[in-house]
Amino acid sequence: MRKFGLAILSFVTLISVASAQQKRTLDKIAGVVGSGIILESDIELKYASYLAQGNSPNADIKCQILQSLLTQKLLAQQAVIDSIDVKDDEVDADVDRRMRGMIQRAGGQDRLEQFLGRSVIQYKDEIRPDIRESLVARKMQEKITSNVNTTPLDVQNFFTKIPKDSLPTFNKEVEVGEIQFNPKLTPEEKEAYRQKAEELRARIIKGEDFGALARLYSQDPGSAPEGGDLGFNDRTAFVKEFTAMAFKLKAGEISPVFESDYGFHFLQVIERRGEQVHVRHILIVPAVTQASLDRAKAKADSVYDLLGKNKKIDFSSAAAYYSDNKDTKYNGGMLLNADNVETRTTYIPTDRLDPQVALTTDTMKVGSLSVPQLFTGQDGKKTYKILFLKSTTPAHKANLTQDYPKIKEYATNDKINRTVSEWFQKRRKETFIKIDPEYQQCSQLKGWSTPQTTAEVKP
Repeated sequence: MRKFGLAILSFVTLISVASAQQKRTLDKIAGVVGSGIILESDIELKYASYLAQGNSPNADIKCQILQSLLTQKLLAQQAVIDSIDVKDDEVDADVDRRMRGMIQRAGGQDRLEQFLGRSVIQYKDEIRPDIRESLVARKMQEKITSNVNTTPLDVQNFFTKIPKDSLPTFNKEVEVGEIQFNPKLTPEEKEAYRQKAEELRARIIKGEDFGALARLYSQDPGSAPEGGDLGFNDRTAFVKEFTAMAFKLKAGEISPVFESDYGFHFLQVIERRGEQVHVRHILIVPAVTQASLDRAKAKADSVYDLLGKNKKIDFSSAAAYYSDNKDTKYNGGMLLNADNVETRTTYIPTDRLDPQVALTTDTMKVGSLSVPQLFTGQDGKKTYKILFLKSTTPAHKANLTQDYPKIKEYATNDKINRTVSEWFQKRRKETFIKIDPEYQQCSQLKGWSTPQTTAEVKP
C-alpha cells in the first residue's frame, strides 16, 4: 500500500481556513512585487490559521506572513526568468495531497465541502495557482543554493565563531541495533481475510458503490474516509505489489485481490496521466493471532541463543538474515536518527528514541543484548525484538571531535541562509516593491519597499 508520510493540516486550521475564505471580503492590496500583488485577505487567511492552532493574537505575525508572501513572489518571478517551472502532474499531486489531509481531518468529503461552502473540485481549482507558485518558488530557492558546499575549514571557522558560553549542550546519545520478529500468519489463518476482500470485490463488480464500501470496510485509515481514494501518485509512492497492479490496469479496471505486507487489497484505476496514476483501493488487514505471536517469540529465543549462549553469529549478520525490519536489517540492524536521515547517523538522543526502546536500553551495558521482548508500535502492531546497545555518549557541550557531523549541518544551514539572504538583498534592489503603509512599520520589512522618486511623491 502507500508509504505514508503525508503532511496534514489540523482540523481546527481547516475550520478557520474555510471560514476565512467564506468571508473573504477584504481585497485591499497589501503588497506589490513586480507584476504580482498580495491581497490583505491573503494575509488574513494565513493569520486565521495561525490563531486556529491555539496561538495568542500577535500583530507581528502578520508582518512575518507578508514577508513570506513577498519572498515567494520574488522567487517565483525570478523562476520565470530562469525558465524554472513545475509540471502539471507535480501540482496535481500536491493539491491532491493537501486535499486528502483536509478531507481526513474534516471527517469526510461532504463535511469538508460544508466548511468550504463549495465543492472540492471548485476549491482545488482555486488553490492550484497558489500551489504552483509555491512549488516554483521552492525550486528556485533550491537552484540558488545548489552550489553551496561546506568544507572542513568552513566547519572549523563556523565553530570557532560561536562564543564559549553559547555552545549548545547535546543530550545523551546512544547507538542501538535491533532484530525484529514479526508475527506471521499461516495461509490457513489468512484465508478468511482474503475471502472477505474477494466478497467485497464481487459486490462492486455486481454494481455496488466502490467508495461507499471502502468507507465502511477498508482498514486503510488514510484513504478509507475518502472512499479509498489515494489521488495521483507515481511508482515510488507504493509498495511493489501495489505498483505492479496500479500501473498495468487501464482506467476503470478493477484488479484481482492481491497481498502485500499491509494485507489484502484490490484497487481500481480512475485515471492514468503520464507516469502518474489515480487509484482507489480497499484494504483488509489480517488480525494477529496468539499462535503467530508464539511462533515469533520462539524464533526470537532461538536467534538470541545463537547470539548469546552459542555465539555462532554476530549481531550484524543475524540482523541481515533474520530481522523483519526492512529499514534496519541491511544497516547491521542499527537504528538511524529519524531527525537526520540524510546523514544516516546512528547516534540518537535518548529523548528521541521509542520510549520502550529507551526504557530497555537505559539499564543495559554497552555491548550487551536484551532478551527478546514484546513491543507494541504506535499503530498497535505487536512484534518481538532483540536490542543491542553499541555505544553511549553522555550529555556534553558541543565539540568538533564528538559532534563534527552536527556542527557541519549547522554550518551548512548557516551558509545556505547567508546565500539566500544575499540573493534577496540583490533582487529587492532590482525589483519594484510596494508595501501598504499599514505594514511599513514592520521591522522585518524595513528596506523592502522601492524608494519613491520625486515624480512619484504627491504634492
